[in-house]
Amino acid sequence: MYQAFSQRVTSRGWLDEAHAWVHERAEEAGHVLAGPIQQPRVRPWSTQLVVPTDRGRLWFKANCPSMAFEPALHELLAGIAPDQVAAPLAIDPGRGWMLTVDRGETLGDSREPTLADWRGVLIATARLQRRLADHRDDVLATGVPDCAPVTVPDRFDALLDLLRSVPADHPSFVDAETAERLAARRDELVEAVARLATSAIPVTVQHGDVHPWNAFADLRVFDFGDLQWAHALEVLSVPYGWITSRTDIAWDEVMATYAEMWSDVASPRDVAELYAATAFTQAVNRALTWWESLETATPEEWTEWGDAPRHHLLRVLEA
Repeated sequence: MYQAFSQRVTSRGWLDEAHAWVHERAEEAGHVLAGPIQQPRVRPWSTQLVVPTDRGRLWFKANCPSMAFEPALHELLAGIAPDQVAAPLAIDPGRGWMLTVDRGETLGDSREPTLADWRGVLIATARLQRRLADHRDDVLATGVPDCAPVTVPDRFDALLDLLRSVPADHPSFVDAETAERLAARRDELVEAVARLATSAIPVTVQHGDVHPWNAFADLRVFDFGDLQWAHALEVLSVPYGWITSRTDIAWDEVMATYAEMWSDVASPRDVAELYAATAFTQAVNRALTWWESLETATPEEWTEWGDAPRHHLLRVLEA
């Protein structure tokens, strides 16, 4: 019988199993539990448990099937870039479970992010991207989706077919007129893909959701469940939306900082042109993330979150 992710991870049987695993892994690492385990957050795509111990708080995370790669990926990133990603305390790749130590407040919880903060976050992000660019096979072996530019036209076709075939009352339904408008942009999408596929800036890890609550106060990013193997500049989409809609920070200054991280292979003009091309690919790839993260959602969760795949695919019309 089908059981939604959020229902499964709040069931007594699942919680007993997860608590037992946490106890065993924490004790193996020298931690003694100092209070009851709490479950403060449940979403259609992940849940967290807070674990108090005699050596500080631990965090347990479990992901939905489409994001179950995160523990193995996190361990891989920590092995390649230990100065940027702290190794998890324990992982269970088969179940998509991970236990980590508390690394303090997020950037968003600690302060209102400044221009210097945003610059620091994107510098850290670009450094991680550069270090992982030559590790395609290792990254994909963890289960990370391959969303390289050359894969996007087929993904666009598949998502468009899917969203126009769901029932008309589905939150992500695309009507015939809108589908025709999207299809009319396909040639431009293919042109953007060709530009990205031949760029000097590589396909690499694309965090997918860089914002102040996915970065620690020391400006290093975490929470890699949205990550894709995609063109590097797609990572700018979420920061752009966040900064331009919520702050008075000058986006051009943030963009210039990120572009400088690639100045050995691309001019600022090249970066601007490539970023414009990613408006097509990131929209399609983000729609995929949302659709797959909701495949094990409840009807109520689909009502709350289900417009997201449609919303992101329709951004192709604005590219």
